[in-house]
Amino acid sequence: MGSNKAILVVGAGDATGGAIAKRFAREGYIACVTRRSADKLAPLVADIRAAGGQAHGFGSDARQEAEMVALVERIEREIAPIEVAVFNVGGNVRFGITETTARVYQKVWEMACFGGFLMGREVAKVMLPRQRGTIIFTGATASLRGREGFAAFASAKHALRALAQSMARELWPKGIHVAHTIIDGAIDTEFIRQQFPERYATKAQDGIVDPASIAEHYWQLHQQPRHAWTHESELRPWMETW
Repeated sequence: MGSNKAILVVGAGDATGGAIAKRFAREGYIACVTRRSADKLAPLVADIRAAGGQAHGFGSDARQEAEMVALVERIEREIAPIEVAVFNVGGNVRFGITETTARVYQKVWEMACFGGFLMGREVAKVMLPRQRGTIIFTGATASLRGREGFAAFASAKHALRALAQSMARELWPKGIHVAHTIIDGAIDTEFIRQQFPERYATKAQDGIVDPASIAEHYWQLHQQPRHAWTHESELRPWMETW
């Protein structure tokens, strides 16, 4: 007997997004995962299915309105109602302000904010008639403060946070839980291992965030009763300065 509930993870990479999909699949949710290259989703989909879960991979560009509209419509029509939607697209690049081109700035905004708007709007359309659902946006340290060299990324993440706040105020009274999580710290990824070896070396002391722990937090957010919903939460290693 198949599940009648789906989770959509936009930006299902090899770390956080994949861990979130696996966590919800363990609970019987059909994991609908997407990134720009569908081929890169094959290992994740295979892992979920091997563990007894259900998963479908989609290649789509979160910045393209027509693609997001079609994706949500297809999942709702062919797979299952979307009970949970997670926006997990990054866009973290570093350029000095005079080296930040208009193209870079716009592309980062499209990836880290505009894509979140498109996903949020489309899943809200299908959740509102059911008066239930959870929408989670993944934030970062840059959601709260802009550091040197991160004008594009911090601007986009600040905007995504504002989007989440506006959506929460509008959708909470209608039964839809909108949450924004700030991951303030390095995450255990191949990128961090290669680019920041000194930071990665702190893994043995619990100095970087385990994607599985982020996924567990997202699951707990989804499980919260309506009388005690969290909108914004922060996750960071114990050694992170803040």
